[in-house]
Amino acid sequence: MIPYPALHASHAGVWIADAEGSRAVGRGEAIRRAADTPMIVLNAPLVGQRLGYAELSGLDLLELFAFLRPATFLPPTPRGLARMLGLAPPEDEAGIAAFLRDAASALLAIPAGDWPEREGAWTAAQSLARLRWPWAPLLADRLARPQENERWLFSKLPEWDEVAPRPAPKSVTLDDGDIADRLAFLTGSNAEQRIGQRAFAEAAASAFAPRMMRDNPNMLLAEAGTGIGKTLGYLAPASLWSEQAGGAVWISTFTKALQRQLNHETARLIPDAAERRRRVVTRKGRENYLCLLNLEDALQGGFAGRAAVLAHLVARWAAYSADGDMIGGDLPGWLPTLFRRNGSTALTDRRGECVYAGCPHYRKCFIERAARASAQADIVIANHALVMVNAVRGREANSRPTRYVFDEGHHLFEAADAMFGVALTGQESIELRRWIVGPESTARGRRRGLAARLSDVASYDEAGGVAIQDAVEAARALASDGWLQRVAEGEPFGAVEKLLSAARGMVYARAAQDGDAGYGLETELAEPLPALIEAAAAAAQGLEALLRPLMTLGQRLEAVLAEGPDWLDGQARARVEGAVASLAWRTETVGAWISLLARIGGPADPDFVDWLAVDRIEGREFDIGLHRRWLDPTRPLAATVLKPAHGVLVTSATLKGGDPDWQIADARAGVPHLDRAAGHFDVASPFDYASQSEVLIVTDVKRGDLAALANAYARLIAAAGGGTLGLFTAIRRLRGVHARIADRLARDGLPLYAQHVDPIDPGTLVDMFRDEPRASLIGTDALRDGVDVPGESLRQVILEGVPWAKPTVLHAARRLAGGGSAFDDRLVRAKLAQAFGRLIRRADDRGAFVLLSAAMPSRLLAAFPPGVPVARVPLDEAVARVQSRLSSVTRVVQETGA
Repeated sequence: MIPYPALHASHAGVWIADAEGSRAVGRGEAIRRAADTPMIVLNAPLVGQRLGYAELSGLDLLELFAFLRPATFLPPTPRGLARMLGLAPPEDEAGIAAFLRDAASALLAIPAGDWPEREGAWTAAQSLARLRWPWAPLLADRLARPQENERWLFSKLPEWDEVAPRPAPKSVTLDDGDIADRLAFLTGSNAEQRIGQRAFAEAAASAFAPRMMRDNPNMLLAEAGTGIGKTLGYLAPASLWSEQAGGAVWISTFTKALQRQLNHETARLIPDAAERRRRVVTRKGRENYLCLLNLEDALQGGFAGRAAVLAHLVARWAAYSADGDMIGGDLPGWLPTLFRRNGSTALTDRRGECVYAGCPHYRKCFIERAARASAQADIVIANHALVMVNAVRGREANSRPTRYVFDEGHHLFEAADAMFGVALTGQESIELRRWIVGPESTARGRRRGLAARLSDVASYDEAGGVAIQDAVEAARALASDGWLQRVAEGEPFGAVEKLLSAARGMVYARAAQDGDAGYGLETELAEPLPALIEAAAAAAQGLEALLRPLMTLGQRLEAVLAEGPDWLDGQARARVEGAVASLAWRTETVGAWISLLARIGGPADPDFVDWLAVDRIEGREFDIGLHRRWLDPTRPLAATVLKPAHGVLVTSATLKGGDPDWQIADARAGVPHLDRAAGHFDVASPFDYASQSEVLIVTDVKRGDLAALANAYARLIAAAGGGTLGLFTAIRRLRGVHARIADRLARDGLPLYAQHVDPIDPGTLVDMFRDEPRASLIGTDALRDGVDVPGESLRQVILEGVPWAKPTVLHAARRLAGGGSAFDDRLVRAKLAQAFGRLIRRADDRGAFVLLSAAMPSRLLAAFPPGVPVARVPLDEAVARVQSRLSSVTRVVQETGA
């Protein structure tokens, strides 16, 4: 029997269950009991927030699950836990507390059975007991002492092997019949025949044809409506080309959700799991992967308290992880949030401090393993940002891919915009200083500066040693610990902090204060104040003093590699090569900063947009800086990614964004910067939108009336019986609506989850939403683009208003260059098309799309698929129509809970 009571708190109430049964209690009583007695809970931060007791701790079932079943997917809901344990789910909220006690018993019984994750558990439990992890005493008698030959973590992880470089791919031409056969194999003999899928697959093959001229890739832009099955459509020619040509195809996405879906779909191509891991590799930026050296430091005392508990649970996961990906991989997204992000970021390589072959875990490194695996893979599943980083500064220059598929291609412009932008901010400055100088005060962990990382080079090469010392000295002009407070108090120290102080003063002098004044402020970098011009000149001088030794050091390291001294064995060579790559990145960054400062006080560069910003969250400043973006970021995209490629497929369900022709899609994909025009292909969705969906534009919810907005959301969600995705353009309004309707909906048995409110990452919120058909989820743009929830769980989408772009300095410049109001309309149509695309994902889906804005212009209705009925109606009628349209779906959900 479990000796501890269980606690469940939601917007509907609070319940405590013990050996005598379950009962509802007041929040005050629950807080008092939770403060005195350890409680069994499911997701302590979320329960604590619902309870109004942020310091709630106890025996969290999710922590126990992470210990017992590492690297196993679990929707963190009672329903998800019941399904995993083979238990009957609770019938209602009142039964959840009692269920949690049953779930705890079932979890604690796992060690007594056939337990595949037994290895290493006893060792980890001993360490967790010393940290006073509340589950440790209950596990003590259930875990057997290991055998002497048990392998654990660092000895358990496999090593990667060096292999010969892959030969260049052959030139092949794909046969339409072979493509059709491969597509039939992927879809299966019993699969529903999707109109247009075969045509899409045959069209996609053009991106894999032999290139005719240097710097002129075979490029195809293809819009394939939802339901066409474009993933399998392009996997068919991609997999065929890889097999016949002997080359790798990089499939790039914008969201982690699509990466996971793609990895799942490749099981159709290669059913054998071991073979699939060899031939299909998911690749992300190095900041996504667990750093084994950081983990070792954490386990050996670098972390304390709750952060140390997290480190041991991550270690359990690392021993069983498929790829070591902490962000979107098989580490549960909810695990770091249980610790309020305490320590999770310190377990990855976010500061660029990797010592490569100098690391004792180098041969087992997840990052290096992924890089080597991708060089030999047939299919590499990546993301837009990594593709661009790899093209600009990747270490695998001789194995760059020649064929790309950009899925979610409508985001290519935004990804390029972020990649090729420049930001001279306090946060970026202090990160560079730490990388060069190393710890200066109370730095924790293994952070080391250049002098420590390259001590052997300094002792061998005198000029290199001098360059290191000069760089360390020059880096003291950068921002240092405590810079933000000093700048806010008007007491900056050093050239860069004085620059940031002058930038802050100009922003506050000129930025427009609007209704969201608690958030970021910005102003264009025009007619700069004398103080900013003077500070920029001094900062540029300091950065030039830093750039010179960094460039010299890079040259000396290249010389050391060429000379090959006796101490430069394989490991040392790899470490120096890594340092050369890192230095190239930093010198490029500093050079871009100097170019940005040179513009201050001089003529503007028409190719760029420059501005100053003070970044804030709810009135609290967290960064200050100068920013530069390309007016057209597809120019560097075309130069670095598209032109070197032999074939590029850019595809999306909303690539044209409602425009009648391809002109805008071409422009946002970089086609005008190529000498050869791109091909075009489009095929409409096979769904019967006229009968499956409707668009309702509500005419009587007054703009700016938060109470009316909240009432509309509550009534519409209730009419649909949950299953609603609500999208907002402002976090403040999202929070205001949530505060007004969460309790009201919960009393009707309709859970409401909210991004920016619930202490849960967006990916987990979507998993929870998908797992509970009566639940609803509200959020912002990240949910508009990353939600794939087919079926009854998503049957209504609500937008609070027309998603006009925020009037930033960057948007104003691009609007002026892009045709004024027509530019705005294109962006809004694209957002509306993406939001509508969340609604109908299968042939049997039914749903309503509701826009709470009487000011919706008719010219924007082209964003919706042809045939979708559109009606402008008052709220009462909208509620009645939603209830009528979804009544059958809602009834099924109520009766089956599925």
